[in-house]
Amino acid sequence: MNTPSLRQLPTLFLQAALMATATILALVLVTKYVAPIPLSVSQTSTEKSSAFSATGHSTVSTIPDKVEITLGVSLKENDIQRAQSRANEVINKINTDLQNLGVSKDNIKTQNYSIYPNYDYQTGGQRLIGYSVDISIVVSLTDFEKLNTVVDLATQAGANQVSGIQFTLSEDKERQVKAQAREEAIEDAKQTAQELARLAGMRLGKVVNVVEEPTSSVPVPYLAAESVARGAGGGAPTNIEPGSTNYSYTVTVSYETL
Repeated sequence: MNTPSLRQLPTLFLQAALMATATILALVLVTKYVAPIPLSVSQTSTEKSSAFSATGHSTVSTIPDKVEITLGVSLKENDIQRAQSRANEVINKINTDLQNLGVSKDNIKTQNYSIYPNYDYQTGGQRLIGYSVDISIVVSLTDFEKLNTVVDLATQAGANQVSGIQFTLSEDKERQVKAQAREEAIEDAKQTAQELARLAGMRLGKVVNVVEEPTSSVPVPYLAAESVARGAGGGAPTNIEPGSTNYSYTVTVSYETL
């Protein structure tokens, strides 16, 4: 073996130092720019898709328990104060008669009070010929036995407008009917889903979503044009019946598939 001379020792020490520095620098660069090796590179993710939906429908027919009716008077006079006085007299008489019948003041609401001039345009100009006064009230009832009497009392007091009769559901009854309709719609959706899945050879898991669609309660209108003539003429008494109203409900149920 060749032993380095004393002259070569400084050179050897310098080479060793350079090699050590290069090694340390390489380790630093690897640590800084190379991401650590993960302990595990295997990761499995599974997710079941909710891809099966069925829609259910229901319609509940029920008898309304609330009615609203509009009663009014429309008068024309040459003098504005006379027109207003006559119309007020009619409406005040209707209010008094209704309260004597047992209708609460809270269920009688003024809907319209209008005063406007009437002109004659046939002469080629604009000539004032009088005034019109229109007053109408809305009466709400839950006792349908009073409805026919209300119309007759109003026309006897001077009302010449009876309109807007609508049978609806009170808040309490609407909640009850809605609950029944919702239950029937969901049951219909479930049965439809099971039948379709059976025919398609699918297996259903749990319910993952339920969507309710807007419901509708259709008021029952009643045209009472003839009631005014009968009541005012003292003929046969008014006969108005509520009939029935339909409450519709739709719901979509989504299932997890297996």
